[in-house]
Amino acid sequence: MIALRQVTFARAGRPLVVDATVQLHAGWKVGVVGANGSGKSSLFALLAGELHAESGAVELPAAWQIARVAQETPALPDAAIDFVLDGDVELRRIERELAAAESVGDGEAIGHLHARYGEIGGYSAKARAAEVLHGLGFTDADFTRPVADFSGGWRVRLNLARALSCRADLLLLDEPTNHLDLDTVLWLEQWLKNTAATLLLISHDRDFLDAVAGHILAIDLQRLTLTSGGYSDYERARAARLASQQAAFAAQQREIAHLNSFIERFRAKATKARQAQSRIKMLERMETVAAAHVDSPFHFAFPAPNALPDPLLVIENAAAAYAGRPILEKVSLTLRPGCRIGLLGQNGAGKSTLIKLLAAALPQQGGERKEAKALNIGYFAQHQLEQLRPDESPLQHLLRLEPTTPEQALRDYLGGFDFRGDMATRPVAPFSGGEKSRLALALLIRAKPNLLLLDEPTNHLDLEMREALTFALQDYEGGMIVVSHDRHLLRTCADELLLVADSRVTEFDGDLDDYAAWLASRRNMAKTAPPEVSAEKSGRQQQRAESKADRHALLARRRPLIKEIGQLEKQLADWHADKAALEAQFADPDFYTRADRAQSEELHRQAAALGEQIEAAEYRWLELHETLEALPSPD
Repeated sequence: MIALRQVTFARAGRPLVVDATVQLHAGWKVGVVGANGSGKSSLFALLAGELHAESGAVELPAAWQIARVAQETPALPDAAIDFVLDGDVELRRIERELAAAESVGDGEAIGHLHARYGEIGGYSAKARAAEVLHGLGFTDADFTRPVADFSGGWRVRLNLARALSCRADLLLLDEPTNHLDLDTVLWLEQWLKNTAATLLLISHDRDFLDAVAGHILAIDLQRLTLTSGGYSDYERARAARLASQQAAFAAQQREIAHLNSFIERFRAKATKARQAQSRIKMLERMETVAAAHVDSPFHFAFPAPNALPDPLLVIENAAAAYAGRPILEKVSLTLRPGCRIGLLGQNGAGKSTLIKLLAAALPQQGGERKEAKALNIGYFAQHQLEQLRPDESPLQHLLRLEPTTPEQALRDYLGGFDFRGDMATRPVAPFSGGEKSRLALALLIRAKPNLLLLDEPTNHLDLEMREALTFALQDYEGGMIVVSHDRHLLRTCADELLLVADSRVTEFDGDLDDYAAWLASRRNMAKTAPPEVSAEKSGRQQQRAESKADRHALLARRRPLIKEIGQLEKQLADWHADKAALEAQFADPDFYTRADRAQSEELHRQAAALGEQIEAAEYRWLELHETLEALPSPD
């Protein structure tokens, strides 16, 4: 058991947690949440003995082995699998002692060492390490590659593999899903659910926390609060506390109304029954989401693009290669205003390559590319962070783009991304990864793009910023394609899913649960000889390809109808409210004593005009629905 008794700890003299008492039992899986800088990583350092408490006692079993993911990996010549196995200190020690005992023929020592080696699973250690490496996206050929050969992101995965392969009693994982793609996140989720170790997990991925954690430990206002259940349960409890405050409650109601309009739009625009059902399920918890984030420091929206040409971008029969290796072929896509596409696919399948191809950051090989004259692409990828000027402040970045805009207007805009006060004028160089990502997003949004291409936009962003980005994307009027391992973002913002696999880009007929099943099937197939594509499957693929243009044309006919219906419904709601207010005045006997004849006649004229507007709008609403129902279903 881990016990903190009246513990206070600080960093650089600044108290992070004060007088905290909490108990965590062996085998628990605990999600640790809190704002950036609240003390989550410092709590891990405290448990690992790297940070000492200012006061109070920290108790955990002395015999426990603790595993953490190292923040850096030196450019070692060691093979990847040896680097992973080196994380088990006792395993490597016994192997060295066995070699020494065998060299001198010490039979008694050899016997004892072999017994202990069997007890700790030494004979199967390499197989376990290989399983973890495979799960994290490494191939058999990678096992013998030197650590120094891997890029920074892959070294992060090696560090994670090393921590997971340890026989740890306590596993401390700080943002393990950063630098992972969706299929790897799904594998890690299952691995952590099955581990016997006590787990403390810092994550900004709400679906990941819900799936893995049985308790949530929150750091807020220098206090530790333990809640049973996953992140959604914690969110509900927090929402209840916030709703008891009148100001927060009022903000909550506004957010709920906003979210309900989002869900109604999703219900109308979803192109697949399973995805529509996912959004209906989301509605059940959207009120809780709104309530739990009413005090978020992030509030921003995408401004309306200057133009929305239709189509925005068309590529036909395109191919793409990376470092001379063919990645994609026969890619045909038509991107229109209002399209909301999520890209799925295994690591290395070509999702980022496709995004780069669409952004013209990678040359297109063959085929055609047709851009609208007013096309304005907003491309976000992790390398955008490297293009920030380290010696300039967020305000200077914006002034460089808009030198004639008043400084206060730019400060107000940056405030929506929590760059307030001195933060707006500090140099970017010492900013955290999350702060740099927020600034890169702020600059991208300010440019008013009409086509968004987002490659893992939530990396380094905390839960509050992810929710703010989700709300903003739901209101975005342009076209969007997103690659993300954040399933909450995909479920709430993507109406259509495309699968990148086997060098092709095809429509994925299903939702994210179906994709998880597809991945499991794919892994099972990979363990056997590669199957040949059956004639029946090949025929189905050809049929889907031939009907793709028809589906896009049908969706293009449906979207303006759905959009006008949504606008009419909003306008009708406002008019009905205004008419009801006038009628309430007319029903009040005191009204005729307060208002003179001219005022009374004017208000009655307004009521009559509203009635005519409502009647015309309702007639138009019926016409639109009849037209929409007459069109074939896109499914």
